[in-house]
Amino acid sequence: MWRFFHQWGSPKSFFELSGRCLPWIGGLALLTLFSGLLWGLLYAPADYQQGHSVRIMYVHVPAAIVAQSSYVLMASCALISLIWKMKLADVAFTTLAPIGGMVTALALLTGAIWGKPTWGTYWVWDARLTSTLILFLLYAGVISLRQFGSPTPQGGRAAALLAIIGVINLPIIKYSVDWWFTLHQPASFTLTARPSMPFEMWAPLLVCVVGTYLWMIWLWLLRMRVEVIKRESRSLWVKEALLIS
Repeated sequence: MWRFFHQWGSPKSFFELSGRCLPWIGGLALLTLFSGLLWGLLYAPADYQQGHSVRIMYVHVPAAIVAQSSYVLMASCALISLIWKMKLADVAFTTLAPIGGMVTALALLTGAIWGKPTWGTYWVWDARLTSTLILFLLYAGVISLRQFGSPTPQGGRAAALLAIIGVINLPIIKYSVDWWFTLHQPASFTLTARPSMPFEMWAPLLVCVVGTYLWMIWLWLLRMRVEVIKRESRSLWVKEALLIS
C-alpha cells in the first residue's frame, strides 16, 4: 500500500500511471454520463408536483455532490502538501480548485433555474444556498491565492490553509436543511436510508452521479499531468516523455 502511495506521489511515476488510466476513465465517464442523462432527461417519469422541471436534478444533484466531494479532496491534498511537503500534493490541490469551482457554479446555476418554477424565484438567501455560495467563494479564494503565490509548494501555503479551514463549511451545507428552515428540499438519497423517489427516477440519478465523479477524476488527472510537465520541464524524463508522445 505504501509503495503504491509513493509511486503515485512521484511526478514521473504519476505521469506514467495516469497516462495508462486516462483513456479508461474518460471512456467510462462518457458512457455513464451519456446513458444517465439520456435516461433521466428523456425516459425517467416526471414528478407529480414539479412536472418535467424535476429533470434538471440529473445535472444539479450530481454537480452539488461532486462540488462538496471535490472540496474534501482538495483540502486533503492541501493538508498533505503542508505536512509532508509533497510536490504532487501541491499540484493536486492547485489543479482541483478550478474544477471544483466550475462544478459548484454549475450547481448554483442549475439550482437557480430549478428554483424558479418550484419556488417562484431564482434565489433565496436560505442556509443551503448561501453556504453553497460560500463554497464557491472558497474555491475562488484558493485559486486566487495560488495564482498570486509562487509555483512551489511553499508558495501555496496560504491557499492550502484556506482550503483546510474551509472544510468547516461542508457540514453546514449538508445539515442546513435539518438545522434551519429552508426552501431547499432534503437530500434526494443517502447511503443509510431508502430513496424517497421511485427506482425509475433515482437509478438514472445515481448513474449521473457516478458519471460526474468519473468526469471530474478524468479532468483532474489531465490537468495534473499538464501542471507536472510545466513544473518538471527541466527534468530529463519530461523531455523524453514529450519526445515519445
